[in-house]
Amino acid sequence: MSRRGARLPVYLNNEQEATLDEAFWLERLEHLHAACDLSPDDEWGLTWVDAAAIRVLNREYRAVDAATDVLAFALEEAPDVVTQVAGRVLGDVVVAVDVAMQQAAMRGHDLEAELALLVVHGLLHLLGEDHDTPERKARMWARQAQLLRGLGFDGPAVMAPDELEMPAKMPSATKRRRGSR
Repeated sequence: MSRRGARLPVYLNNEQEATLDEAFWLERLEHLHAACDLSPDDEWGLTWVDAAAIRVLNREYRAVDAATDVLAFALEEAPDVVTQVAGRVLGDVVVAVDVAMQQAAMRGHDLEAELALLVVHGLLHLLGEDHDTPERKARMWARQAQLLRGLGFDGPAVMAPDELEMPAKMPSATKRRRGSR
């Protein structure tokens, strides 16, 4: 089922079995939308899935036959960072909740903190950020930490993204849709 934020075009879809507080997440998604200086006309979506579903997407779009924690499907290829143009459809962030549960337990913080990290990471990919060079990684990690603090997450586990060492950007699967991790 897809739910839209009350004030902004942020769509939330839950396609997995764990119970998540929809109101909590819609409020944070709307805050994140505003904190990224997005126009009220810009749209993006977040879909909660399980490990099996994200594995299929990872295999299809990145040619990696394994589950992952987050994928971002940008609908436009951005040079460095997307410039402000009203009315864009940015794309979708897909998060595997069960993978996030395992990572949160391993890192010693709560599920909401882990999910927030993954959502912010995915949204930054939609906005053209990447971690494919040391300079870009430092910029992305700093922005990620700033946005997480703005959402009320400030624990050391959340603020240590190098624990989430991610592979360099994979080649685009298609011209129109690319999955970033």
